[in-house]
Amino acid sequence: MTAPSRRETRALLARAAETQAGAEAIAEVVGAARAEVVAAYEIAREPQVWAALGKMSIETVKDTVDGRARLDELPAHGICSVADVLRAGPQRLVRVPDIGDGTARKTINAAEQLRRAAQDSLQFRIEFDPGNPDMTRLVRALAGWRAVWQAGAAHEADAGRLATELAAQRPIAEPTGAGRLRRLFMRAGDRAVADDAAARVRAMVDTAESSGLLRAAHELRAVRTPGDRQAWRDFEQHSADYYGLLSQVVGLGGDVAASEGFLPADIVERVGAQQLDTSRLNDGLRLRGYQSFGARFALVQRRVVLGDEMGLGKTVQAIATMAYLSARGATHFLVVCPASVLINWAREIARHSTIPVISLHGNGRARAAARWRAQGGAGVVTFGSLGALGLPPPRPALLVVDEAHYVKNPGAKRSQAVNQVAAESDRVLFLTGTPMENRIDEFRALIEHLRPEIAAGMGPEHAAISVEAFRRAAAPVYLRRNQPDVLTELPELVQVDEWEEFGAEDGSAYRDAVGEGNFMAMRRAAFAVRRPHDSAKLTRLLELAREAMANGRKVVVFSYFRDVLTVVCAALGADACGPITGSTPVADRQRIVDEFTASPKPAVLVCQIEAAGVGVNIQAASVVILCEPQVKPSIGAQAIARAHRMGQVRTVQVHRLLIADSVDERMIELLGSKAQLFDAYVRHSTIAQASPGAVDISEVQLARMIVAQEQQRLAGTPEQPRRLVTSPTPAQHHRI
Repeated sequence: MTAPSRRETRALLARAAETQAGAEAIAEVVGAARAEVVAAYEIAREPQVWAALGKMSIETVKDTVDGRARLDELPAHGICSVADVLRAGPQRLVRVPDIGDGTARKTINAAEQLRRAAQDSLQFRIEFDPGNPDMTRLVRALAGWRAVWQAGAAHEADAGRLATELAAQRPIAEPTGAGRLRRLFMRAGDRAVADDAAARVRAMVDTAESSGLLRAAHELRAVRTPGDRQAWRDFEQHSADYYGLLSQVVGLGGDVAASEGFLPADIVERVGAQQLDTSRLNDGLRLRGYQSFGARFALVQRRVVLGDEMGLGKTVQAIATMAYLSARGATHFLVVCPASVLINWAREIARHSTIPVISLHGNGRARAAARWRAQGGAGVVTFGSLGALGLPPPRPALLVVDEAHYVKNPGAKRSQAVNQVAAESDRVLFLTGTPMENRIDEFRALIEHLRPEIAAGMGPEHAAISVEAFRRAAAPVYLRRNQPDVLTELPELVQVDEWEEFGAEDGSAYRDAVGEGNFMAMRRAAFAVRRPHDSAKLTRLLELAREAMANGRKVVVFSYFRDVLTVVCAALGADACGPITGSTPVADRQRIVDEFTASPKPAVLVCQIEAAGVGVNIQAASVVILCEPQVKPSIGAQAIARAHRMGQVRTVQVHRLLIADSVDERMIELLGSKAQLFDAYVRHSTIAQASPGAVDISEVQLARMIVAQEQQRLAGTPEQPRRLVTSPTPAQHHRI
């Protein structure tokens, strides 16, 4: 091989100098951006730490200080908390009777220990407060870190090594570009060392150019931190991304056992050993720790139910699982979901990954299915269309079934269609944020699709013994995490029951419905009025909505009944968006939500609870109004979770409209035990000791009991209902 000329060698050394400067710039820019996030976080964290210390009573300090009796006088001198102790300092403490220098010093030391513990355990939140300079600095720092990350922060480690190696090799290679006379007088060994160093420099420069490192250096030099208003606006729209960015830098901690779903140690160990290739995910997606664990659980266990509480990002975890398999050569994926979320699935896969998306729905689904079979990608199909596709091999590398509780009835056609595809799929991931109410047999029906041998080994005795027994039996196939355990930044949820009394017109409508034994008419009688002010519930709803909008908040109103939504929309007038009902086309549902989200003015989104309570994300709303209690506790929880979920930055206010001495109060009383059992089995708890089936109340039983109670209360006699109506007419409700 011909040796490079002096001109070529000098050009190489010039490129090496430029490359070293670029690598050093990457390290400098990324390091400065990270340091600013750390500094801003520590300043913004302090008020929250002090707030936590203010809630720790002086008794906490007493427990760690000898001679605790000497501290009994502190509250009388205004020192009632750990925060008060730290603010007081030793000089003020020694002025309290019976406290000397030694006790004061021990007390301060104990308080400092508690302060460090509070810092370590703090569940930090970025408070949505553009007027707070400390929070604004942190949000700006994170916006800057986001820009730096997208421009090429991933090259930081390589850049650091490259800069160090070039700094060492360039001086050694320098003689290779010297004049002929100088090289003539060099010893042969020195020339060989210089030539070898030049070869290494050339290899490093070529690698830097081919890997995009130099391009990243150029882009990083051009990064500009956005202004305050832009940073806050971006945070409001992408707050989940900001928490992911913050956790990259400072480590937000959290309950590790909870993030792992309290799974047995052997399963956790296998999941921990599984690597997650994210090269097919788009740069803007940063998985949270528990989300990475969920994707790896699906990969390791192969056929599972991901039962995370709503709002924790089950969709993202499914996409991350697909992306890993795609990076390993898999070509075909299939997502089965309700029609209401088909568009959302297609959008999310395209947004977060490089996997092609094909909608297998509508008039052209046969051609789309043929294209999916030939080209691969992620096919997205509804439950109703799945059976008509007739999908031959290639079999899916991963079948994802969203809202998997839809296939809990093994006799239903959609369950049979899903089971057929599941049997042919390499991996299966069922997603459901709604546990199977309170019947273990329904849970077993889901597991039958995945691991029949595990389903066969699960019986009512597992639920009857304890929640832990149920969890242990389900562990190989079931992972569930809850919002309070892993989503520490979730804003506060404030729930208020708005109790009202019937007036003349709504009360008359209610009494007529009770007399007819019409359970559904009883539930919506509060809105059966000609004028808004004749309805106590509607009057309160308008008050709440107008107050929220006056404070710059957006509102979502949920009701089970379409005719109630019609009354609400008419009363709200131009402030109403929607309604979204079961008959609203899927594309129109998403368009209405998008317009509501993008609206610069406060507005009220009006939704039928079973049409928009599943699969629709409404983080733009921070006030939720429920027009009536629901027969199933999970339905109301689903609706609330559409607003109170990852990405929400404001405290969420939930107002449940109720009428005293009515069907509302009877439902709450009768469903209380059912709701408690529901909570026990969907959360990690030790309070459930009873079999779920022992306290189940069906909808028909509930209706019959309430109608009989109300007829007896109003008539004064134990009259049996003359007619029992438990299902709405088509004009009242349209099922999805």
